[in-house]
Amino acid sequence: MVRREAKGRTSSSGAGAAKSPHMDAAVGKWIQRCLEEHPPHAKSLMATIFGDSIAPHGGATWLGGLIGVMGHFGISDRLVRTSAFRLTLEDWLESRRDGRRSLYSLTASGLRRFEHATRRIYTVPSRRWDGAWTLVLLLRGAQESADRAALRRELEWEGFGLIAPGVFGHPAANTAVLAEILETRQSKALVLSARDVEGVYARPMRELVDECWNLRGLADGYRQFVSRFESLRDLLEEGSIHPEQAFVVRTLLLHWFRRVTLHDPHFPAEMLPAGWPGYTAYDLCCELYRLCYRQAEVHICDNLEGPHGRLGEAAPDFYRRFGGLER
Repeated sequence: MVRREAKGRTSSSGAGAAKSPHMDAAVGKWIQRCLEEHPPHAKSLMATIFGDSIAPHGGATWLGGLIGVMGHFGISDRLVRTSAFRLTLEDWLESRRDGRRSLYSLTASGLRRFEHATRRIYTVPSRRWDGAWTLVLLLRGAQESADRAALRRELEWEGFGLIAPGVFGHPAANTAVLAEILETRQSKALVLSARDVEGVYARPMRELVDECWNLRGLADGYRQFVSRFESLRDLLEEGSIHPEQAFVVRTLLLHWFRRVTLHDPHFPAEMLPAGWPGYTAYDLCCELYRLCYRQAEVHICDNLEGPHGRLGEAAPDFYRRFGGLER
């Protein structure tokens, strides 16, 4: 595992680190309580670390470094190795050996899925709607059942709901992502834009929302996220948090936020109940992320290496997260 002192040098994020802040006792207690009450699953946590911390730095790192940083969360060496192996089987990661060391990197499929997830997690929620729905109609006999099941999972991942057999709908779909999914799956499907027909007596399409999407469960998830993390507002002060604590807080923040928001169809505001907690959760996540991302970057670059050595500055896309981060 790579370990270096952060003192006396400048971090890759551009923030000065003449003297590394001391561990904060209150933040440490919050972290300990969070891990005790809500221990993260090792494989899911590793996916969070790859998506939030490693992907912006090239998407590859050595197993020894992963073991080190996941140890902050109480994850054993054995569980780290098992999680990396399972993510490899699921085509998220691939590995190569260099002597006794193993380098894990994102596969093309894993990178594509992380890019889709990044857009859904870090982008400011859209609140406008032009009244049109995107419908995807799967043709009979066009695919084997296994392929249809895989396509259904990808459509549901992007927030589409099954509104009739073989018919998926979304009121604010990202058509570029939809086109990529259908092309990748080589799916024969019809994609239509639809609206309610005025003057015809029928159920309005917006009534499908409660039937086809579990917004109540999603709202509960957002409220739980806010309840879990809002106390951090008073504990964090920009630039003062210790790099290791910043990394742990940032990772836990994104870990629990993504577990909710990736199930969110991200409907426009007029399709959602009044007082939608998803907006509050996003604003809180954005605020806390801004308070700890710089110091977390210091810890990432001090404790993880890529195939060519020490990780460099994060890619430009990293600084577009949450509406824009300062370098």
